[in-house]
Amino acid sequence: MKPIVKNGILLAIVVLLAFGPLFMVRNAEFAGADQRASAAISTLAPNYESWFKPLYEPPSGEVETFLFALQAALGSGFFFYYIGYAKGKHSLSKKDQA
Repeated sequence: MKPIVKNGILLAIVVLLAFGPLFMVRNAEFAGADQRASAAISTLAPNYESWFKPLYEPPSGEVETFLFALQAALGSGFFFYYIGYAKGKHSLSKKDQA
């Protein structure tokens, strides 16, 4: 099988896995783990008080989502930069030995 066909099939599978649940369950609420946990806590222990307050409270859900995405992008950027750097360093040391 040609690489372009294989990559196309893999891309289609990824798109199906990513967007399939959105179309299968139309009226579902996709709440995060934090929201579900706080709802469960308030149901089980209505008088529960949090141990601490957040240092920074984003002004809206969009800003919170942006900050989360930014954190994920920076983390993966540093991680994959290091992997590429280590691979390049390893390849360079192999060339020097030859």
